[in-house]
Amino acid sequence: MPFYGFFYDYWYFVLVIPAMIIAMIAQFKVKSTYNKFSKVGNSRRITGAYAAQAVLTHYGISDVRIEQVAGTLSDHYDPRSNVIRLSTDVYNGTSIAAVGVACHEAGHAAQHAENYIPIKLRNSMIPFCNIGSALGIPLALIGYFLGFEPLITIGLFLYAAIFIFQVVTLPVEFNASRRAIRVIDETNLLYGDELSGAKKVLAAAAMTYVASMIVALANLLRLILRFNNRRN
Repeated sequence: MPFYGFFYDYWYFVLVIPAMIIAMIAQFKVKSTYNKFSKVGNSRRITGAYAAQAVLTHYGISDVRIEQVAGTLSDHYDPRSNVIRLSTDVYNGTSIAAVGVACHEAGHAAQHAENYIPIKLRNSMIPFCNIGSALGIPLALIGYFLGFEPLITIGLFLYAAIFIFQVVTLPVEFNASRRAIRVIDETNLLYGDELSGAKKVLAAAAMTYVASMIVALANLLRLILRFNNRRN
């Protein structure tokens, strides 16, 4: 919210709103790029499910299942149950976008299989991120109104976990896309312009994570500046 009580929050408009605009642009870009290449079929007519399995086979992974789930862009890898869940359009689809997205999720499975350190770090941070999201701002506000600065500091540190989580997420997502593109290329799942299209889809998706990091940083800076101004 841009207001605390009756006080005008200048930093919300200076930092957060521009960051949110960037995030909206990134979301629009990923949706438009996905929609464009979801209408372009690949020459081999392979499905997303087939492509994901090809990535798993490439990495020698045999204990990960591939399942179909409802929704659009609801694709994800669940490390707890060792399942790649692909939306219907990706699972059965033969588009360039379907192949790119499916291979990206299989790339996450490969990360877990190889104990890729950034993804282990990201997963270990999830509980702290949830705590920071739920308690960071309330603790900082309570500390402010009670005039207890250590509580403000604790709240801001907890909220900072959200930004750190977004930073750690970047190498995880970029690496999964690099793995996907490398296997697509080496196994000839896509050719020429098709491969270029898959790269564009995954690059657009990656930018949404960059935008999320920027939003998290903007919110963190806004809170630090806001509470620092109140102290002075």
